[in-house]
Amino acid sequence: MQARGPLMIEHRLIERMLAVVESVLSGIEQTRRVDPLFIDAAVDFIRIYADRTHHGKEEDILFREMEKKTLSAEDRKIMNELVEEHVFGRKTTAALVDANTRYRNGDQAALAEIAVHLKTLAGFYPKHIEKEDKRFFPSSRTYFTEEEDQSMLAEFREFDRKMIHEKYRSVVAGFEKRR
Repeated sequence: MQARGPLMIEHRLIERMLAVVESVLSGIEQTRRVDPLFIDAAVDFIRIYADRTHHGKEEDILFREMEKKTLSAEDRKIMNELVEEHVFGRKTTAALVDANTRYRNGDQAALAEIAVHLKTLAGFYPKHIEKEDKRFFPSSRTYFTEEEDQSMLAEFREFDRKMIHEKYRSVVAGFEKRR
């Protein structure tokens, strides 16, 4: 398997979650309600899986290794756009968390903001994924030898292996702060 393989497999799970988000958006339009616990779970998925796990491998490993190469102007431009898009996703997710907190605390007007942020994320991620799958990943592969590619793949596996520990250290630290 090439290093881009796990990243593309992760994209398929993100797309499945986006289909669930689209379904929840339909429910919001019909019922004028949302389950704040679903929003919590969606945020957890976005922050831990899509951002920290998936984007983490891209930014901490692939992009780091790309920075060592002499990139074409187009590839450098796309990589910079991808980093900016990751930041956009983080900001939109933070705004979703804020709106969900206000909704949970009785602010019915926050429901409209929740819907806007969910629509933004559901519209943003497919385009971002397509840019990576169809443009950036195929092009990025040309910069690496087979050995370099396999080394990144091994580093991806190690990154994933450590994620469960990072996630739950964070959970425990959050509970400890509340005591």
